[in-house]
Amino acid sequence: MASREAELTATDAARALAYAEGRGLVWLAPGRAVEFHAPRAPDRAALRSLLSHPAVDIFLTRPRGRRKAVLVADMDSTIITGETLDELAGFAGVKDQVAAITARAMNGELDFKAALRERVRLLKGLRLAALEETWKRVTFSRGARALVATMNAHGATTALVSGGFTFFTSRVAAALGFSLHRANTLLDDGAALTGEVAEPILDKEDKLAALKELAAARGARLAATLAVGDGANDLPMLQAAGLGVAYHAKPVVAAAVANRVEHTDLTSLLFAQGYPASAFKGDEG
Repeated sequence: MASREAELTATDAARALAYAEGRGLVWLAPGRAVEFHAPRAPDRAALRSLLSHPAVDIFLTRPRGRRKAVLVADMDSTIITGETLDELAGFAGVKDQVAAITARAMNGELDFKAALRERVRLLKGLRLAALEETWKRVTFSRGARALVATMNAHGATTALVSGGFTFFTSRVAAALGFSLHRANTLLDDGAALTGEVAEPILDKEDKLAALKELAAARGARLAATLAVGDGANDLPMLQAAGLGVAYHAKPVVAAAVANRVEHTDLTSLLFAQGYPASAFKGDEG
């Protein structure tokens, strides 16, 4: 898959096909996405070196069971472009301090639960109006709407499972059409935040548990699941899913997950399942 600023050419496709000793080349989107079958997994770096530009994401998937029955997606810096807690902290005048903790937690350098409690404590006394103002600034990642709408249209269960907060996941889920959402709950006194988060805190183990639970509810194996995220708290579910995708991920995650979106957008998760662009629902915004 190529970024929207680049283009895959027929020559690129022919070179890739020849290198991988592939067959059955199909264009899923002219100039953007092509697929073929190969007898063995090609080396990604070598394959990329044959192409006319580097802004390409290469996914390796098994031919059977490509279209997944369950999607579990992270929210912050995945389905939406920023970190809602960091943005919220801006209204409390502690954005830089909170963002520094967030970055370390998302790269697995800090315990997620302890880091979340520490960041929320810094928001004590923040008026609830700041939540609404933060929501007004939320923007969806490119391809998020098409990803959810297309998988919904083909009968998948789509879940937004976040270490963030239900105030935001409820709105994102409603806007994009997720089947369900799960996250943490900020506590308040009716006028301002108390600096506390409701226990138990949703962490990486809970994301993995959600993936397994939703697959079981569908009578599906984990091979029939898709998970996407960017942080260390996403890693267990990414590694357990039939197709785990690291999305513009933190270094610790990118190093551990083979299928990565580094140059393209969330529609690449549809291409990886064999959906052509003509089958996309919603829009690609």
